[in-house]
Amino acid sequence: MTNTRKRIFIGILLLPLLAAILVAFACSSGSPSGTLPGVTTSGQTTTPSGARINLTGAGATFPYPLYSKMFSEYSKISNVDVNYQSIGSGGGIRQITEKTVDFGASDGIMTDAQSAAAPAKLLHIPMTSGAVAVVYNLPGLSTGLKLTADILADIYLKKLTKWNDSRITALNPGVNIPANDIAVVHRSDGSGTTFIFTNYLSKVSQEWKDKVGNATSVKWPGDIGGQGNEGVAGQVKQIAGAIGYVELAYATQNNIPFASLKNKSGNFVAPSIEATTATAQGVELPDDMKVMLTDSANPAAYPISGFTWILAYQVQTDQVKGKALVDLLWWSIHDGQKYGPPLLYASLSADAVKKTEALIKSITYQGQPLLDR
Repeated sequence: MTNTRKRIFIGILLLPLLAAILVAFACSSGSPSGTLPGVTTSGQTTTPSGARINLTGAGATFPYPLYSKMFSEYSKISNVDVNYQSIGSGGGIRQITEKTVDFGASDGIMTDAQSAAAPAKLLHIPMTSGAVAVVYNLPGLSTGLKLTADILADIYLKKLTKWNDSRITALNPGVNIPANDIAVVHRSDGSGTTFIFTNYLSKVSQEWKDKVGNATSVKWPGDIGGQGNEGVAGQVKQIAGAIGYVELAYATQNNIPFASLKNKSGNFVAPSIEATTATAQGVELPDDMKVMLTDSANPAAYPISGFTWILAYQVQTDQVKGKALVDLLWWSIHDGQKYGPPLLYASLSADAVKKTEALIKSITYQGQPLLDR
């Protein structure tokens, strides 16, 4: 064999070894030490093809106007698209428990039984707080109605059935209240708005607490059900003499009047951003952020207000989607908060943001934090 042929033969034998060395070098240099595959050092979620990432969420109708705006804005500055299904808190809890969505959403705190039914630990990540407005449809009366906690409870207990009942007219001197029958509208689906509303009634009425109680779905004493905040708003708007409860944004968007309620300090307060913010002031926030804000002692507080939460598994099983979710949550409690007030949702307080940051930082994939901040 000539020298030239020998060199060609040896080169052919070494080709596989050379290829293996190049592959090993590429693998070792393609991801910095400690960086999760699919995640850049700047914290932005990536995919091998650069394709967009789709997240699916479902649950509370209470924050839907805000989530619709926030998620739309986030898609413009990221490669993440969010499909949020406004199906009610009960449905959101069920779907995240069954892992048919990437995150759930609820205005009510999960019960011990619901938490035990989930295959792993679910975190409650607060996004905002809002007011549950008591809306009504009284011919000739578009503003000025006042109600107290005991009157509201007795209306929903079906003990007060006429709008011109002496207890209501005495509370509203000079207001022309018609003699319509009271048509009580409530949620027909599992609802975090119902959880907030019945939590308030259970605090102010022992009879309500004993007979009906506090849950996302209760056995109502009677009258008309509506699906979602949209359904309740629609029923109240259509039925003369109706009363219902919806998130404040739905009341304003549908031009439905709402009542001022007498709070714990004895002041009549209408639902507003300022009154909702006051509700959370002075409340001690637990580390897990599972706290109800109803019936606040703050003199400026509107009494039927509460947080709304994203439900997310602390241990994620999909690395890329998990990273996309924690980035979305982090943005939502910081830059995303500016979209709340124009839609009548209160921004999270500095203390609430700090505690929520710790919850988001605790989300992991295979033992490693997904948030690199």
